[in-house]
Amino acid sequence: MSLALVLHLFAATVWVGGMFFAYQILRPVAGEMLEPPVRLTLWKNVFWRFFPWVKASIVLLFLTGFWMIRGLGGMANVGWHIHLMLLMAVVMTVVFFLIRGKYYCGLKEAVIIENWAVAAERLGDIRKAVGLNLILGLITIAVAGLGRYLG
Repeated sequence: MSLALVLHLFAATVWVGGMFFAYQILRPVAGEMLEPPVRLTLWKNVFWRFFPWVKASIVLLFLTGFWMIRGLGGMANVGWHIHLMLLMAVVMTVVFFLIRGKYYCGLKEAVIIENWAVAAERLGDIRKAVGLNLILGLITIAVAGLGRYLG
């Protein structure tokens, strides 16, 4: 159970921490310092490196989450906060695959053909979706930390 929890926390840290860094740190600096062709190419490459880590985190989060739920006697025996965390994980996963499958593909294709206007639109779509997932991830962390104390 302890190993599952540690792996679960590592995976959540990679995913939510990576989104926080990208959204709050890298995005404003890149926007201030880089012209669109360089900035959009940077983002294409950043996402290319980050997405495999997110996919691995998602797999690890579900595996370890269900491992811990099983160790606690199943879904009927866990608190509301565990149910909420699972729901948030499903929603965040759907949003991630929307980002990866639709918006990122559009960004990548637009960068390759140097259509900077379309690339900027797709990056804007990604920004909004990552912002949503970041908020959901931070709420999930709060629920994980406080849920058992709230009833």
